[in-house]
Amino acid sequence: MSNTEPAELGEGHSPAAWTAVVIMLIGFAAGTLFFWFDQPWGVVASAVVVVIGLIAGAVMAKAGYGVNGPKYVAKHHAE
Repeated sequence: MSNTEPAELGEGHSPAAWTAVVIMLIGFAAGTLFFWFDQPWGVVASAVVVVIGLIAGAVMAKAGYGVNGPKYVAKHHAE
């Protein structure tokens, strides 16, 4: 029986992706709390933070920190 497992693409395992996800997670968490405490200005500000996270990830990917970027170094897992 041959080993025909597909090669790992590494999608989402880049500094750009992690940065975007962490910023957006903070925005969603804060937005949830602001919604819970009935603070509309905080919900709007949290939505802005989520958009900033998306932009930060895109800028970092363009700067070479994305999966296929020249500054990204893939980490291989031991089997």
